[in-house]
Amino acid sequence: MGDSIKKYFETERDYSDWMEQRWTKNTTEDIKTDSVVESVISRFKERSAVGIDKYNTTLEDSTESFKAFLNHAQEEAMDFCLYLEKLKQMNDK
Repeated sequence: MGDSIKKYFETERDYSDWMEQRWTKNTTEDIKTDSVVESVISRFKERSAVGIDKYNTTLEDSTESFKAFLNHAQEEAMDFCLYLEKLKQMNDK
């Protein structure tokens, strides 16, 4: 801790008291959550579990090549475009 910080706590207040107050106030009850974000996180976890069951590995531990991941991403993007087109056609009806 720098000298100026030490001096501040020596003259103004005790550092350990300050740290205790700081951390005890930050309970999970004080943390706001966003239900939309929580829903997406839940879906990601579910999707991960399906992928682990299907491929018997995690994405993190996958040994596929850089090019293989590029191909997967491209295929997903192509599927996304198809889904968008389908939704547009459904909306036109």
